[in-house]
Amino acid sequence: MAKTKPVRKETAETMGARQREISVSEFFLKNRHLLGFDSPRKALLTAVKEAVDNSLDACEEAGILPAISVELRQLAETRYVVHVTDNGPGVVRKQVPKIFAKLLYGSKFHRLRMSRGQQGIGISAAGMYGQLTTGRATRIWSKTQRQAHAHRIAVQIDTKTNKPVILEDEEVDWVPTFSMDDPTTQPQTAVHGTCVSIEMEAAYVRGRLSVDEFLKQCAIVNPHLQLHYRVVLLPKKDPKNNGQDVLPGTEPPWCTFRRGVEILPPPSGEIKPHPHGVELGVLIQMLKDSGARTLKVALTQDFSRVSDKAAHYICDTAGLSPKAHPRRIAHQESEALFKAINAVKLMRPPTDCLAPIGEEQMLAGLQKEIKADFYTAVTRHPTVYRGNPFQVEVGLAYARPGENADLGHDDPVRVLRFANRVPLLYMGGGCAITRAVNTVNWKAYGLAQPKGGLPLGPLVIMAHMASVWVPFTSESKEAVAHYPEIIRELTFALQECGRRLSVYLNKRKRAAEAERKRGYIEKYIPHLALGLREVLQFDETEQDRVQQALQEMLERSHLQL
Repeated sequence: MAKTKPVRKETAETMGARQREISVSEFFLKNRHLLGFDSPRKALLTAVKEAVDNSLDACEEAGILPAISVELRQLAETRYVVHVTDNGPGVVRKQVPKIFAKLLYGSKFHRLRMSRGQQGIGISAAGMYGQLTTGRATRIWSKTQRQAHAHRIAVQIDTKTNKPVILEDEEVDWVPTFSMDDPTTQPQTAVHGTCVSIEMEAAYVRGRLSVDEFLKQCAIVNPHLQLHYRVVLLPKKDPKNNGQDVLPGTEPPWCTFRRGVEILPPPSGEIKPHPHGVELGVLIQMLKDSGARTLKVALTQDFSRVSDKAAHYICDTAGLSPKAHPRRIAHQESEALFKAINAVKLMRPPTDCLAPIGEEQMLAGLQKEIKADFYTAVTRHPTVYRGNPFQVEVGLAYARPGENADLGHDDPVRVLRFANRVPLLYMGGGCAITRAVNTVNWKAYGLAQPKGGLPLGPLVIMAHMASVWVPFTSESKEAVAHYPEIIRELTFALQECGRRLSVYLNKRKRAAEAERKRGYIEKYIPHLALGLREVLQFDETEQDRVQQALQEMLERSHLQL
């Protein structure tokens, strides 16, 4: 009988010897699906999305009306290079490697103010995906206003240490250039800006989940944006010519989404954390890190909406001395302080940290890109979830049947979801915006609606959430979490837009009914005039006058449109 090989048993020492620290880059390298790089098609969209978000944030913070060009150039069947250029303020030389080749590095994570980026992951993750699939470095051209020359830098990520590796670094003569779709117009240039180029394994597919759709929605939700876009594909094989390449001819023209408004969104300020949105562990850490020497000063200077009077009341409720040192409180009486804070009624956090689109700008964006007959928009007042300010906006665009080929009368309505002015294309079924749309009774507003589903009709619903911290369901930032406060605000905004739509549809229905009756009467006016002629015995000239008088009476009646 053969002997079985003894199974080697692990010991605490052998298991401990294999333990090592995991770099954040190494983690996301193996779990890139968490960041939106789970398929070649979505990887292309995610890379464009992250680059465009960074460009828009940079332009708006610098007070510059943004101009952005996006070019996708196919190099092989499954290989593309993404070029995104902006007219923003540029990036100083020493920050370029960290911004584009280091995960969890940025200026937005610790600030409570509205911005598109939040985590400092996006653009560096796109470069890491390109590095993983092609081995190529991310290339950046950047010029600030004070620089005489631009910097061209090629970087990669050392995933073991999450540190940038600089492969190229030189000064070049470069300025951002933006081509127009009109061949008679000269390309526009800017004196400063940034261009990022990432080569990656990807797939370009048109449709509702494509780069094309994302950029179109960007133009809707950012009506102040001038956006240039084109896709340069390899020439296809001609089966009738022994499989030879079709003559490529000239490159495709640029598609331009022009600005709808010439004003920037209002600047958003930075606020401090609101006490009612801070959890116990966060409160303990804030007390440890506080530069204040007393608990009272820590409460008033490290939090928003805490006055001297409120700070005294919190300390009394918790049974603590206002002069106690914050670090001592963090170790001993923090739970009592936490309960006292939540028992005190405080003003809601300030909302100057938000920059909503606004009703006029939402209408401008919809009218610019969506062909419809009726438009409306609602911006709700700011409110809070977990102490974080947020604001909800909803717009509708309704087309007459057959007016817009993309909107069918018997098809589900199109729902355009946005968070901090960024389109959300994926994971619609798991988003709070979709749930809110489904829970509204659209039958009360004149639309057909299957039970628990989207309403039917030639309608576009645009919903936007602006917040200092959007509660996304994952790191890929594709869906908003189902907080009751968020769903409630969305529902109220949708219902208000629904009431306005109902008024429009009822008015149109009455107008159609009046038109039907008018047509019916007009059809019989000649017969009525002829009957009067036969009864009253007048000539044809008098008959024409009677017919004309009847027509004028109809025009003056309440049946006129």
